[in-house]
Amino acid sequence: MTTPCIICVAITGSVPTKADNPAVPTTVAEQIESTHAAFEAGASILHAHVRNDDETPSSDPDRFARLKEGVEKHCPGMIIQFSTGGRSGAGKTRGGMLPLRPDMASLSVGSNNFPTRVYENPPDLVAWLASEMITYAVKPEIEAFDLSHIFRAAAMFKAGEIAATPYVQFVMGVKNAMPADKEVFDFYIHTVKRLFGAQTPWCAAGIGPNQIVLNDWAIAAGGHARTGLEDNIRLDRSTLAPSNAALVKRAVELCDRHNRPVATWQEARAVLGLRDIAA
Repeated sequence: MTTPCIICVAITGSVPTKADNPAVPTTVAEQIESTHAAFEAGASILHAHVRNDDETPSSDPDRFARLKEGVEKHCPGMIIQFSTGGRSGAGKTRGGMLPLRPDMASLSVGSNNFPTRVYENPPDLVAWLASEMITYAVKPEIEAFDLSHIFRAAAMFKAGEIAATPYVQFVMGVKNAMPADKEVFDFYIHTVKRLFGAQTPWCAAGIGPNQIVLNDWAIAAGGHARTGLEDNIRLDRSTLAPSNAALVKRAVELCDRHNRPVATWQEARAVLGLRDIAA
């Protein structure tokens, strides 16, 4: 039986602004509306960042709370995943929204280079974020920017620092980090299956023009796919993406091409071992 493909939509991120693409949703109201359209198009996971009124990154728990409430109302059953990424805050402020008990949260378990800075994830902060996720029953999604991050996640799982088998996402195409390389991608899959088990679910995200490349690779290989305006603001070199939903629809078309059914929110929750809820 073919495993349904879970589509995650990363709607906003911390970098793109309306000056880059007017479709980037930066207010909570815009984010709820954009998420609803993406949900209707086939996305079953929301990966969420929030912004201040001036569009700068924020880790304000109140903004996350309002976003969560709106998504739960308008997209019943959708998996809500908060970002604990380093562009949105410093130190423990990065996990200040975890007491809101989202279904999932991103967890970067190691440092790496970004285009103009070092993305710092010191071991003590990683350990604290992981412990908060255990405390509030939040499933981590391991954001693997490097092979070592997969091994670190496996060590944390073995030590009980991650309560359930993590959902590992390969992030490829960030300048100065891991490029979109097919042989490396294939080895990532091999490594996840070797360390966590052959049935462990995994996902892939590509940055910029690599988004559709990683969508295609992941869907063809039986994994799951991330799309959205956080990672890529264009349909092609000359065309801005009109919405998050348009990028989700593009991933859905790839699922059709590879004969992969698109996961419903119920199927996505079952694959990821998340609590079932009434719509």
